[in-house]
Amino acid sequence: MQNDRDDVPFSYHVKVGHISANPVEVHVEADASELKALAKTWNVVSVDDLSADLQIARWKRDGVRIKGRVQAKIVQSCVVTLEPVESAIDESFEQIFVPEGSKLARQAGNDAGEMLLDPDGPDLPENFVGDTIDAGEVVAEFAALAIDPYPRKQGIEFAGHVEDSGEDDKKPSAFAALKDWKKD
Repeated sequence: MQNDRDDVPFSYHVKVGHISANPVEVHVEADASELKALAKTWNVVSVDDLSADLQIARWKRDGVRIKGRVQAKIVQSCVVTLEPVESAIDESFEQIFVPEGSKLARQAGNDAGEMLLDPDGPDLPENFVGDTIDAGEVVAEFAALAIDPYPRKQGIEFAGHVEDSGEDDKKPSAFAALKDWKKD
């Protein structure tokens, strides 16, 4: 799996013209140099393993659907002790791609020109240019989204840390400062 761009640490190109309506099963795995590049990109101590099982199929007329499951083993630094913390990633994902300028990628709007978005609805399709889609980049993207931003070693807590519940945040009365003034 060779990278066409230097900024993509993990790459697996799929020719759109070769995709049929029947899903094709593909297994991709990162090699040692790609694992090292992913660790640098993700700002983690190391990426020990990254693999994905994909189903690639035609979507509607011109689109492509990539469904899959990405699994990875990474090592991060504990946010409390800075000791290494091993983490496992196991995420399912689905991404749809349509050619640039496709009507399927346009967002629904109303008469006022506002976009209507459903936060619980499906993601909008991604655009692709040319005749290839980088499925490896999609795998790396979904793996990166699953990384714990604050890894903590098992059983480690912040010592002396007191959580402020906000109960004592009542606004003082405007007359509270006057109560200590006594007229002599």
